[in-house]
Amino acid sequence: MSLSTINPTNTKAWKALQNHYKTIKNKHLKDLFTQSPERAETFSIQWNDFYVDYSKNRIDETTKTLLIDLAKEVQLDKAIQSYFRGEVINETERRSVLHTALRVPATSNITIDDSDIVPEITIIKDKIKSFSDQIINGTLKGYSNKSFTDIVNIGIGGSDLGPLMVTESLEYYKNHLNIHYISNVDGDHVHQNLKKLNPETTLFIIVSKSFETQETLTNALTARKWFIKNASENNINKHFVAVSSNTSKAIDFGIDSDNIFPLWDWVGGRFSIWSAVGLSISLSVGYENFEALLEGGYEMDEHFRTTNFEENIPIILGMLSIWYANFFEVESEAVIPYSQYLHRLPAYLQQAIMESNGKSVDRNGDKTTYQTGTIIWGEPGTNAQHAFFQLIHQGTKLIPAEFIGFKQSLFEDKDHHDKLMANFFAQTEALMDGKDATDVLKSLVSENLSTEKIKQLTPFKVFEGNKPTTTILIDKLTPKSLGSLISLYEQRIFVQGIVWNIFSYDQWGVELGKQLATKILSEIDNSEVFEHDSSTKSLLKHYLN
Repeated sequence: MSLSTINPTNTKAWKALQNHYKTIKNKHLKDLFTQSPERAETFSIQWNDFYVDYSKNRIDETTKTLLIDLAKEVQLDKAIQSYFRGEVINETERRSVLHTALRVPATSNITIDDSDIVPEITIIKDKIKSFSDQIINGTLKGYSNKSFTDIVNIGIGGSDLGPLMVTESLEYYKNHLNIHYISNVDGDHVHQNLKKLNPETTLFIIVSKSFETQETLTNALTARKWFIKNASENNINKHFVAVSSNTSKAIDFGIDSDNIFPLWDWVGGRFSIWSAVGLSISLSVGYENFEALLEGGYEMDEHFRTTNFEENIPIILGMLSIWYANFFEVESEAVIPYSQYLHRLPAYLQQAIMESNGKSVDRNGDKTTYQTGTIIWGEPGTNAQHAFFQLIHQGTKLIPAEFIGFKQSLFEDKDHHDKLMANFFAQTEALMDGKDATDVLKSLVSENLSTEKIKQLTPFKVFEGNKPTTTILIDKLTPKSLGSLISLYEQRIFVQGIVWNIFSYDQWGVELGKQLATKILSEIDNSEVFEHDSSTKSLLKHYLN
């Protein structure tokens, strides 16, 4: 077994954290700042163009020390080495977890089964570059000799959310090609997209490791039928490419073998944007920007792999999530990017984090007795401030929030950006400080309200504060900084999975519903309902009538 199987609740550090929690749980962040004037400097990390301030979290130096002790006691250091060496840490699926290998320099050496995998990765990168360059500059054309104008990525899960999030995040850097994403098996979704397209100038990328995923294959076949109504079957190989491990199925579909980009079993779907799954990214922003994304990911990987735990951004932020989930018993965390470009980042992280660490069985096969995983949600600021911030400020739930912002705007509109960032800084301060009854009273008195009205309004205007936030301030949104940001979250997932003693990289939880859907589809096709619970049976009969 590559990973240790240590129950975190049996460690000395966990027990110490339980005792420590009792002493700190009611301390207010304002008091912690008063007691430690250097707190912001103590609890912040400067790395490359990232400045990470975690001082507005409900911790002190003892908390940090004990959290680091916990990480060490569960042998996180050894796990990191196993991970980057390509050992089989996804044990239930008998796979290595090596999406990190996709972003290493070509001079690196990573061996699996006595074979260096880097040369093969480099060949595929070169193929992505060559193909992207030819489509972008118009030398590779469609069946009617017209240049491509539209690219349609057909996939689901990691084959959709990742590329979609990145291309939208990097829209500022995009070229003339229009990028579309079809994922949902909802027919309205695929037909709505197809009605906008010209078959002569549209290229389809079918992204499916197995080339058997129901949603993806259904949508791909619909796109194929639409295409041959306007062209012919002989032209499919000029307008359809595949990213898949199942070469024979892709060829049967009509795709030329030269237009099949392979995937490896050591790349999990939700971590696959760095592979040929990122072909739509390369087409959208050009291969140089795609390569910069990889470089940013690699640099964060190296920071994570080599930096001591005390100054290691993914480890510190991952352990903070452990602190809140397992000791404060919070159930959700908010991610608030103050950039409209990153509006799909929370959805992407929902999949990456919740599909990875939404487990209730530990690496020994035993039911966990402690909470794992948290619910991830969020929207961009300042929109979020006018929506769910009310709950974070004055609701009954403790919701740690992460704020992601940039020092420079891309269009250099200082007026807009200063107003955006004023809100960015103000919200974390407001969440920390709150507003007590004394301050509310002063404010209401200044409005010349009656004593009775002041007494009535005061409790509604009190903010208790003490709401934890972490601030990630980056110089500028670039392909490279985005790559580092995504890698940061990936490595935090790893950290938490190791501490929780779970397998983060399998996904058996998505299979049961798929299996039942196949059975029910055959019943729908035959208009015959068999054994189900009374609710499902009634619903099916209502649907069929």
